[in-house]
Formats: sequence, C-alpha cells, structure tokens
Amino acid sequence: MMRNRLAALAASLLLVSACGPERYEAKGRIVDVRADLGQVMIDHEDIPGLMPAMTMNFDVDPELVAGLAAGDAVQFRLSRKGEIYRIVTIAKIGAAGTAGTSSGGGEGEIGLSDVAPAEAEAPPFELVDQDGTRRALASLRGKVVLLDFIYANCPGPCPILTGTHVRVQRTLPEDVKPGVWFASVTLDPDRDTPQALKHYAKSRGADVASWSFFGGSRAEVDDVLTRYGVGKAPGPHGEIQHVVVTFLIDRQGRIAKRYFGLDHHADDLAKDVAELARKG
Repeated sequence: MMRNRLAALAASLLLVSACGPERYEAKGRIVDVRADLGQVMIDHEDIPGLMPAMTMNFDVDPELVAGLAAGDAVQFRLSRKGEIYRIVTIAKIGAAGTAGTSSGGGEGEIGLSDVAPAEAEAPPFELVDQDGTRRALASLRGKVVLLDFIYANCPGPCPILTGTHVRVQRTLPEDVKPGVWFASVTLDPDRDTPQALKHYAKSRGADVASWSFFGGSRAEVDDVLTRYGVGKAPGPHGEIQHVVVTFLIDRQGRIAKRYFGLDHHADDLAKDVAELARKG
C-alpha cells in the first residue's frame, strides 16, 4: 500500500514538473521601462536554449522594476510556460554598459513610449498583401482588426505571436468570424516578398481567407512602423529588434486595446475580439 502511494506521489510530481514553467537566467541592459504597462525592454545577451541576443520587451510585474531605469545593467530570470514569457526576478548589477548585450545600444535604439496610443485612430496605411494585391487598412473598416508586426525569419517572438493569433482565429465563435480580420505587417520588406509571406502564413497555419500579411517597399513599410511606434533596429546577427505589441482595432478604425509582449492567452484575446465585434 505504501509503495503504491509513493509511486503515485512520484508520478504526480513528475507531471507537475513537466507542466511547470521553464526558467532561464540572463543579463542585459535596460533600454526602456514602463511599469504602468508592465513592460521592460532589455538589450540582452544570448539566452541559451531559448533565443539569441536581441533587444526585446518582456512582461513583468510593475513592482519588480521599481527603481530601475534605462541604462541599468541587470540580471534577470525569465519564465517560460508554453508560449508565455515573463520576467520573474530582475536586479540591477552595475552601471550602464557593464553587462554584455546584443548591440551595446546606440543609433536606432527602440523604446516603448512611442507606440500608438489606445483610443486614438489607427494610423492608416496601404500595403501589398501575400497575394500581391494592394490593400488599405481603410478597406477593413466595419470589421474588427487584430494587427501585429512580424517577419518571416524572426528567431524569437514573431512565430510565437503568430501562433497565438492562429489559435484566436480558430477559436472565435462562428457568429463573429465574418466581422473579424487579422493583419500582420512585416518588419523586413526586402526579404518578405508576397511569396515569402504566403509561405510563412501557410507554415504557421494562418487562414488567409481572413488574414492579410502585408509588405511593400522599404519606405512604405518603415513609414507604417514609425506611425505605429513599434520601432525597428538591426541586431548583430541579422535579427530585427522591435517592440512586441498587438493592436485591437474597432469597426470605426480606432485602437480599442494594445497588448504588449507575449503574456496573453489566445482564449483571452478571442474573448476581447468577440466582445468588440458584437458591439456593432
């Protein structure tokens, strides 16, 4: 009897361990911090087994970043459970520049404060979709739009973000699906041709019947990135550093909500999208 109980306990502990979050230790330099948004942007070193060195914004509890500021060298612990990333501890370890980072900062550095605000009109644009057709955001007026920014060769957050939005697309209630559109703008228009974006969409499971993957000329795309405030800076290994943010746009073309980082469950996003779509 005791042996059976011990075996059952061991099995349950293994199950908890398998389902628990993975933890990663890392160092970097704070580029921007917004406790009010629950976000900290860090120019970090390689995180072995997770992602290469890059600048990225992470979800964090506001109290953990109290007293931290841009330029601080920090050591932090990152928790990952499935596709959810979150900083669970962070501490200052030195003055600016004392921690190894991906780029050392400087020209082209990006931040969180320029992101287009909620309750404002979504900046208009006209770009080329995965079918090579020019389409304006205004043509989607009357639909709720979930808009993000990705690129096909992204080694970190982009495929995770797309995967989350694919699950949103698949789990939306049938009554609201006709009134919802998904849109992704590439940060890498030189490589992300319509054909490349179509391949990316297919490989990630996106249904392009209600999802546009936008590219265009570098000047056109960079203008959109600037007006949405997502930033764009070259990384040391060919990656493109940017603010990870998704915009929920209402039927009238206004930004109803912003989702920073990756700490958002598909079910919660689907609920927000459906509620906004049902408002009419």
